[in-house]
Amino acid sequence: AEKLPEELAVEEQAAHVRALKGNKTPKEEVDAAVAELKKRKAALAVVKPEGDSAAPPAAAAAAAAVPAQPADLSAHFSSALAISNCPSCLSPEERFKLVSSVAEECIEAEELARLLESKANPICYDGFEPSGRMHIAQGVQKAINVNKLTKSGCTFVFWVADWFAQLNNKMDGDLEKIRTVGRYFIEVWKACGMDMSNVKFLWASDEINSRPDEYWMRVMDIARRNNLKRIMRCCTIMGRKENDDLSAAQILYPCMQCSDIYFLKADICQLGMDQRKVNMLAREYSAEVKLPKPIILSHHMMPGLKEGQEKMSKSDPNSAIFMEDSADEVKSKIKKSYCPEKVVKGNPCIEYIRYMIIPKLGAFAVHRTPENGGNKVYTSPEEVEADFESGALHPGDLKQCLANALNTILEPVRRHFAEDPAARELLELVRKYRVTK
Repeated sequence: AEKLPEELAVEEQAAHVRALKGNKTPKEEVDAAVAELKKRKAALAVVKPEGDSAAPPAAAAAAAAVPAQPADLSAHFSSALAISNCPSCLSPEERFKLVSSVAEECIEAEELARLLESKANPICYDGFEPSGRMHIAQGVQKAINVNKLTKSGCTFVFWVADWFAQLNNKMDGDLEKIRTVGRYFIEVWKACGMDMSNVKFLWASDEINSRPDEYWMRVMDIARRNNLKRIMRCCTIMGRKENDDLSAAQILYPCMQCSDIYFLKADICQLGMDQRKVNMLAREYSAEVKLPKPIILSHHMMPGLKEGQEKMSKSDPNSAIFMEDSADEVKSKIKKSYCPEKVVKGNPCIEYIRYMIIPKLGAFAVHRTPENGGNKVYTSPEEVEADFESGALHPGDLKQCLANALNTILEPVRRHFAEDPAARELLELVRKYRVTK
């Protein structure tokens, strides 16, 4: 990083760092790689618990964001067959680390380890309501997580929840508008770097209509086995509160979402922390009817740009950065965002760097004059947070460079909607629609 030419733009610095890391491997990374190869060779002969070993720098940075897991899971990785059958060519331990790194909470880690040992291509799912323009939490963060899971050999199923959006009164319940928004979502993910080779998009209305008996019998059984109070506790999955005046359709919604897991034969529910309650309902139901429990990998919720906003809101455009916002809009929104000096906790700018910028670009590049500290490239969120807390990194510099990094990530999306006529038409329609809560 110290040898980077000062004249490089911030986004070019990040690209240059990635190139250096790929083309010139430091000696310590070579040593760590050799040690890992020796471990794998030993594992092919006999698998036994091993002591801690120094991880390569990149792995250490990724592991820092992963919730604490049981200290020794090596007993679950008991066969060389699990390695050779994995299409991603990662060891079981590597698959476990990569898959679990998407989660703020994993329920349960031991079950995940057993699944990855026994199944080469687990099915992960996430459902989304087409409900307006896509913000960076849905776009950038989701693409990062999906790419990690598909790299680990998983198949990722997106449940395009058009009927659910209608039940929840999104787009005023207009199914045609909802489906238009769904097609726009798919265009965004294609443009923002999501690897589509092991990704499927399934429209809820089409799939349910193709196998109605299977779906609705499960919905009815889930509803029959739970009282109204238990179902209403799940209403937060729709962005509602238990004491809201809910329609009968919104009471049906949690039972349907719970049924989706079995209908899609999902091994892993990879949704946000805000969907935890219905995923737990599914685990309770599974135990009662003696079905395999789905593993829950709940990702971190990206906060809004304003103070105290736990997540981005489409109904408040100033709280979110949208995937096709212009470069000037991104700069303006970040400049106005909440970013108190020397405060890391509850700081949305710091969280965007941790969960999106460094995972996506491989680094966070700060471009400053020598008088203000000079250029610096951070390769881990902990480095950023340490400098910010100490005052070595000023909010003004952080915001400017964060906006530059976000614009680097969003530029391919803007270009796609500018150059592809069909995509541009979808965006123009979506921008005209009124966003409803």
